[in-house]
Amino acid sequence: MSEQEDADDDWFEQGLKEARQSSTEAAETADSSAAIDGAAESETEPSEPTDDGKSDADSWMTEVTDDEPETTATDDEGPWTDPADASEAFETGTETADDDPFGTGETEGFGETMAQSSAESETQQPSSSWADSTDADSDGLFDDDGFASAFETAGAGDEDFSDDDFESDIPRLDLGIDGLDQMIQGGIPRRHLMVVIGSAGTGKTTFGLQFLHHGLQQGEKGVFITLEQSHEAIIATGNEWGWDFAEYEEKDMLAIVDLDPVEMANSLDNIQAELPKLIQDFGADRLVLDSVSLLEMMYDNVAKRRTEVFDFTRSLKKAGVTTFLTSEASETNPYASRHGIIEYLTDAVFVLRYIRGDMQETRLAVEIQKIRNANHSRETKPYDLTEEGISVYQQANIF
Repeated sequence: MSEQEDADDDWFEQGLKEARQSSTEAAETADSSAAIDGAAESETEPSEPTDDGKSDADSWMTEVTDDEPETTATDDEGPWTDPADASEAFETGTETADDDPFGTGETEGFGETMAQSSAESETQQPSSSWADSTDADSDGLFDDDGFASAFETAGAGDEDFSDDDFESDIPRLDLGIDGLDQMIQGGIPRRHLMVVIGSAGTGKTTFGLQFLHHGLQQGEKGVFITLEQSHEAIIATGNEWGWDFAEYEEKDMLAIVDLDPVEMANSLDNIQAELPKLIQDFGADRLVLDSVSLLEMMYDNVAKRRTEVFDFTRSLKKAGVTTFLTSEASETNPYASRHGIIEYLTDAVFVLRYIRGDMQETRLAVEIQKIRNANHSRETKPYDLTEEGISVYQQANIF
């Protein structure tokens, strides 16, 4: 360190000491003067007790104490000591030419950006405070009548508005299952993608076949794709319920397709590309896939499984056909599918499950988990497999 630098440091330290000493002497002088003035005033004007027992001096002290101390700011106390300075700093930004926090090469600070946003909002709203607007005779939202009138006048411009606007024009259809159709107000919207989830023996395949048969009775065309059974087995199952599927096949109203799940998984891309056109060319109104769980099991990778199932359901949506899928229930949760995917990709979910009581026989119960664009009952109702298929006891309850 040079002698000049030592001299500068000594000069700087000496200046600090003198400044501190001057400040201390000034403070002591001010305190002494205040004490002398107070003593002199107390000698010339003795305090008299007030009504509440306090002297004038006590009242004066209370008054002084309640007042907020004045704040003075010097150049050495920082830019935001004075509230006015703080406001100005917020409005204009306290950046320098070297400050560029956003790496934009510009010196505009965050405070200036906020000020611009605030200025834009002030052009739309009065600058007065909320408290002032409530006291003034204005048309603000929160004045005496403004809040209520805001609701009264809402939508007043829509002269043609009526309750009929809430009615849906979506074409609908019935499932063909006694009791369950009564639990759905208005029926299932056409082109919906539905799934029934249940464990073994709950009647998932019967559910799908009954849904398909009901459409055939209404003059609709149907397609049944099975990954579990053969073509002959499906015909035989229909005959057990009195549904002559072979006759509908002869009339070209029904197509039963049995596919190997492995082959379907290997050629799913081609199926997804061709299926919509095949369905449209056939003119199908209803389609059943039994079951989507076997298709999901063909993929070990979770991401791959989700992608393939999503693409497949999207191709069914593209075909414009009302689709019914069956799915195995999870081993740990009867309300979820085995892989927990399909219920999130479908528009309607039905859950079939067993109710096993300690003192009662095992019963079957159905629950509507969701139906988009349709109101439905959320009660759990018992059902049974009768000679005519599935029948839901709408008036009965599960205990």
